[in-house]
Amino acid sequence: MTETTTPPATAATAQTPAPRRRSLVSLCLRQGRMELRQFARQRESMIFTFCFPLIMFTVFGSAFSQRLTPDVQFTQYLLAGIVASGLMSTGFQSLAITVPIERDNLALKRFAGTPMPRTVYFAGKIILVVATSAAQITLLFLIAGLCYGVPLPTSPARWLTFAWVGILGCAACATVGIALSNLIRSGRSASAVVAPFAVLLQFISGVYFVYGNVPGWLRYVAELFPVKWMAQGMRSALLPDSFASQEVGGGWQHPQTALVLAAWLLLGILFAARRFRWSSDG
Repeated sequence: MTETTTPPATAATAQTPAPRRRSLVSLCLRQGRMELRQFARQRESMIFTFCFPLIMFTVFGSAFSQRLTPDVQFTQYLLAGIVASGLMSTGFQSLAITVPIERDNLALKRFAGTPMPRTVYFAGKIILVVATSAAQITLLFLIAGLCYGVPLPTSPARWLTFAWVGILGCAACATVGIALSNLIRSGRSASAVVAPFAVLLQFISGVYFVYGNVPGWLRYVAELFPVKWMAQGMRSALLPDSFASQEVGGGWQHPQTALVLAAWLLLGILFAARRFRWSSDG
């Protein structure tokens, strides 16, 4: 009787464990961390993102310290507008400038050539926008509360309003910024195209001045864009309800705010999905 022996496993016959595949969520989180690290290395961009809203709040808050009503100081009104302006800056303005730059230096083309799902790139940008917006708002609240005595919301309903206006506005600005990046020919010209438009929207949308003091024909223009509605939504969360009658529309107009922001969000998603270019010659 002969014994049969099993030959030792060779490199050809040995079974190697299959590489562990990351889930889409973990890939998105990893891309978000990478975007945050890259943002932290850009000191000029970090300083502008966090310091510019604080500087504007300090300048206008110190120059105009009067009361708009017996219950509302101008600094309270200004804080709501600066928060909305910050969301537009970190979402719309930042992405509309950085995406063309990454397209020019072939970073987008290299990313598109990898097996990575392309949605991961956009998820990383959204994580960057949300994280920087949250940090920016926190700093604004600290300065406004400690230095200017601006009261913050105390009721859960007001914080809920603040949350849905902030999230919807941030998403709308980010998607529109990504969509607009397709219309910019080069990263070198991106800032010159985007910055003047963003500044104009801030001044006609009730960010630095009371919206009711803006000329009527400019208000019609401002009402077409998200910034005016974000600022008004933030005022509904940060100001007492007694101020609602002072608004141009005679109230907070929450349904109109949600409708306009949702419309811009959908428009940005559709345009970016159909027209986004991963290379300069695409």
